[in-house]
Amino acid sequence: MSDLETKPASNTAAGAQVNPSNSKAGQWLSHVIADLGKNGIFVALIVVVVLFSFLTDGILLRPQNISNLIVQNGYILVLAVGMVMVIIAGHIDLSVGSVAAFVGAVSGVFAVTWGLPWWLSIILSLLVGALVGVWQGFWIAYVGIPAFIVTLAGMLIFRGLALAVLGNANIGSFPAEYRALGNGFLTDVFGEFELDPLTLGVAALAIIALIIQQVRTRRGRASYGQEVEPLVWFVGKLVLITAGIGLFAYALASYKGIPVTLIVLAVLVLVYGVIMNRSVFGRHIYAIGGNLHAAELSGVKTRNVTFWLFVNMGVLAALAGLIFTARLNLAGPKAGDGFELEAISAAFIGGAAVQGGVGTIGGAIIGGLIIGVLNNGMSIMGIGIEWQQAVKGLVLLLAVAFDVYNKRRAGGR
Repeated sequence: MSDLETKPASNTAAGAQVNPSNSKAGQWLSHVIADLGKNGIFVALIVVVVLFSFLTDGILLRPQNISNLIVQNGYILVLAVGMVMVIIAGHIDLSVGSVAAFVGAVSGVFAVTWGLPWWLSIILSLLVGALVGVWQGFWIAYVGIPAFIVTLAGMLIFRGLALAVLGNANIGSFPAEYRALGNGFLTDVFGEFELDPLTLGVAALAIIALIIQQVRTRRGRASYGQEVEPLVWFVGKLVLITAGIGLFAYALASYKGIPVTLIVLAVLVLVYGVIMNRSVFGRHIYAIGGNLHAAELSGVKTRNVTFWLFVNMGVLAALAGLIFTARLNLAGPKAGDGFELEAISAAFIGGAAVQGGVGTIGGAIIGGLIIGVLNNGMSIMGIGIEWQQAVKGLVLLLAVAFDVYNKRRAGGR
């Protein structure tokens, strides 16, 4: 009898000696896998950048090309911020390209034809975008017509209005201050240097703020007894992110400095990140996309939220139209073609769910950057536009397929 009791005790002791080390290794590995899963889109961006850097013999990562990547894709990234919010709520907006073209045309009338001050032209153009959002939001939120139908009609209406405003002709050229929105740089503020000190200083402040925020978040989770990632992995991630920001800032500082478009994007990401993560309005957007009827039963004013969501989309579409017009120094009939597809692709590649309720502002920005790197890299390689479209379509299909696969796997568990 004593032998039978002794053997289980010895087995337990042996297990106690083996399991801790296995447990620590398993926990560390699980944290790494979990972080890679959460940040899979960021890993995908790194892979795409490394791949095209190799295929283009390093041309992709030249300072001028990195700066152009932001400037040339700024309008898509602005649209992606608004589009991901619309998709999270379970809607879609097919009219953003036409709205961008219409507002660009109207801004040409304000700034060039009528000769209004550049700042007043921009403000009035943004108000026009807001009125477009009011128009579409009314039909969607209060009349109950599906967003797909309303924005499809809007795509036709505002494309026609853009052509009517322009008279099938181009409007240009715009004031220098207006053009700075799409082509301007903050450079030589402190004098001429080989590396722009303002750019490096802003990057240093961003790195410090990031480290402080991450450390505070980690300590806060630990103080509440929540599980935190291993210290080695935490420090390793911060080092990699810091290195990435530093290299990006070095490239900008060695060219022309900080693009004005990048400043606009940074403000949008910060403001809308707070709105989506820390405000009641943001939580209501997620609630509507997750389960509309449950949100209504919980007291969410779904119609009001939907209405203001499309007003916001109208303003951001107007801003994208201004940036695009400023970059080209021209308001033309062909402006805005395909913008809605690029913005929707950025949102879905960035992790937004087809059914709604899932998505982030940061993910949409990274999705837009992936599209930008694909466009830039394939153009450098001399790949025709027909194959570029095919590749981007394949990437979008794979991104949505990955989202569907994850949902099925989670449902199985």
